[in-house]
Amino acid sequence: MTDTTSPLPPLTGPAWGPLKPGPARHLVVLLHGLGADGSDLIELAPHWAAAAPHARFVAPDAPFPCDMAPYGRQWYSLQDRSPPVILAGAERAAPRLNAFIDAELRSLSLTPDRLVLMGFSQGTMMALHVAPRRAEPVAGIMGFSGRLVAPERLAGETVSRPPILLIHGEEDPVVPVTETRAAAKTLTAAGFTVESHYRPGLDHGIDAEGVALAGQFLSRILAGGTD
Repeated sequence: MTDTTSPLPPLTGPAWGPLKPGPARHLVVLLHGLGADGSDLIELAPHWAAAAPHARFVAPDAPFPCDMAPYGRQWYSLQDRSPPVILAGAERAAPRLNAFIDAELRSLSLTPDRLVLMGFSQGTMMALHVAPRRAEPVAGIMGFSGRLVAPERLAGETVSRPPILLIHGEEDPVVPVTETRAAAKTLTAAGFTVESHYRPGLDHGIDAEGVALAGQFLSRILAGGTD
């Protein structure tokens, strides 16, 4: 198991953009899955740049070494997948992720309504856990192949309700597509606006159609900005 008692340095990871010259007007934070790192998702930034040409894309490495593989990072351990342990792990990682987000916003002189959180798998779980509990609403959440941590606590702990895009492969053997269907139902019942798409034949991954759908979502939720 990962030692979570020792102090950890601030999160860091690769960044890309903005596509257009000048200061960034939006921030898109990409949260990777278990056993990966920030470089796994930063390659998506050029594909979304047309939808958010003034956005800075950043992909932090999760705070802990993956304890189920000889490489990669994790937001929390999944060796024990009982709901209380997973919730404790997400809650332990959340302050570090929030600190990273706040530092990035400050560095770009941006307000939280210019922030989009995107996640894949465990990264989606962190995005859905953190964003609704932040004091100020973000512009939106894009989640691929994930699930909702502690769905029974969502309604009582929600502070803001940003629009949410959920995409999941129907043949996912790692995180079953039923998890996103359940998350969409719970989020909608809690007052969120949720757009969900289920990709036929797709396993645990992101396909070209999913990238395109996310680009369209980005364009819509950032339309009130100065792009």
